[in-house]
Amino acid sequence: MTTHPHPLLTELTLRARTEAHSRRRQTCPCGAATLADRPDATVVRHADTVAKAHAPGTPLTDLAPRLALAAHLPGILLPPLGRIPADLHGRLVTFWPYGEPVDPENPDAAPWEEAATLLAHLHRTPAPPGLPPMRGPVKAALAVARLLKANRQRPHPAAAPVLRAWTTLPAWARAETPMSDTTSLCHGDLHLGQLVRHPAPEGPWHLIDVDDLGVGEPAWDLARPAAWYACGLLSPEDWSRFLGAYRAAGGPAVPAEGDPWPALDVPARALTVQTAARAIAKAIDADRPLEDVEQAVVEACDRMGCPPQELADGFAK
Repeated sequence: MTTHPHPLLTELTLRARTEAHSRRRQTCPCGAATLADRPDATVVRHADTVAKAHAPGTPLTDLAPRLALAAHLPGILLPPLGRIPADLHGRLVTFWPYGEPVDPENPDAAPWEEAATLLAHLHRTPAPPGLPPMRGPVKAALAVARLLKANRQRPHPAAAPVLRAWTTLPAWARAETPMSDTTSLCHGDLHLGQLVRHPAPEGPWHLIDVDDLGVGEPAWDLARPAAWYACGLLSPEDWSRFLGAYRAAGGPAVPAEGDPWPALDVPARALTVQTAARAIAKAIDADRPLEDVEQAVVEACDRMGCPPQELADGFAK
């Protein structure tokens, strides 16, 4: 059976080609690829230009200041090729230079120190006025909502401990009340897929994806590697590299010395729940069992009644 690209993907590919050709003085090699095609984002590349269709319903009033900030911080964030999004089939579209991503086949070369240093510099940068809140807690809440919907249609035994763990979190981490920090600049969705080298392939590392950028609790940006470490999915050596580099760069999310876990506990728990909720929802949709890594995250949720340090120690065992 032959499948055909949907109209958004087809036209986005053409727009990326047009944008790439308008910026090149020499002959374009015309290498094109679809980098992502999900309900929340469609991303295509043409040569050295990337076009991204943002999630349906993305407000221009939120995206515009995020683009402006990325343009203002070129040493930290990958700067866009323009500050005014296009409108394509009702979706906001932005254009970016291509950057070389982290190689998923070479985990030993993961840029943990570079990621931590970029985060520390971002967190220490004064947030401009008018920047919306960081969307980390909102994304966690959306993941739980997706799990609830999938579990109603086809109940899954792993859903119960994840939903119980969600109820142990404070209201701000569930996006039910505002975050107390309204001045710290945060990325909002830090993971290794949010890092690229620009200019490709050997340029300095930059953070990408401004969709969740905003003001809020900076510890949220350390939460995913903290949660991976706590679940035994990130080695103590890599966690030490990441945390040490963040502290060395003056990152404000954790104390400069001593136990960082009191500051990281709530965000790490929230990211663990978010990861588990997404995994179960995907397993339900695909009618498949949980994979080993997914099961480990669910088991971590089941242990969330422990005190913070016991939780950190217990996850890693």
